[in-house]
Amino acid sequence: MKIHEITEECFKKYGRTVDNIDFTEMVNELKKLDIPANVVYEPSIENLESLKAAKELQQITYGELPIQIGYCIGNNLKLNAVEYHRCSEINIAATDAILILGNQQDITDDFTYDTSLMEAFRIPAGTAVELYATTLHYAPCNASDEGFLVGVVLLKGTNEPLDSSHKNGEDKLLAAKNKWLIGHEDGGLPTGSYIGLIGENLTV
Repeated sequence: MKIHEITEECFKKYGRTVDNIDFTEMVNELKKLDIPANVVYEPSIENLESLKAAKELQQITYGELPIQIGYCIGNNLKLNAVEYHRCSEINIAATDAILILGNQQDITDDFTYDTSLMEAFRIPAGTAVELYATTLHYAPCNASDEGFLVGVVLLKGTNEPLDSSHKNGEDKLLAAKNKWLIGHEDGGLPTGSYIGLIGENLTV
């Protein structure tokens, strides 16, 4: 699929570049990680949350609300699912990475979503982007054969296990705290995940 740049006009409906915080220290910390063969997500990493940029993110970007900073790293070439949150997500690229993005507003009344509506964007290493709460996204994809390293910032508690069952309407999409998810039948998701993506399981 075509890979856009985040400087293009078409990115503006999904998010923005975060250019008022220095992420150099955080990027260097992420670069210390070994990139695994598969995708690994860790929601909260203490040494990332102790950095100066973490305090600035909480104060400036999240309006003093408590946040968590973790990472999503590994190797991936496919969409597999889409998710959204009730808050923005900030992605900090320590390597070039590709995000496949869509709009929550295009989810149908019966909670299906056509993957042909999505667009892919390259995030250059050293860059951070804010993905708006209505932006559909999932794990980053490789921009090179070496895999990807991306820091992930969300409101504290996001992606923790649910305390109760969720079964009706949009509620049935809730896969973890503050995480609504729609999977693809070929996405290899855990049993019980809501499957509602129609069309191709997109590949970069």
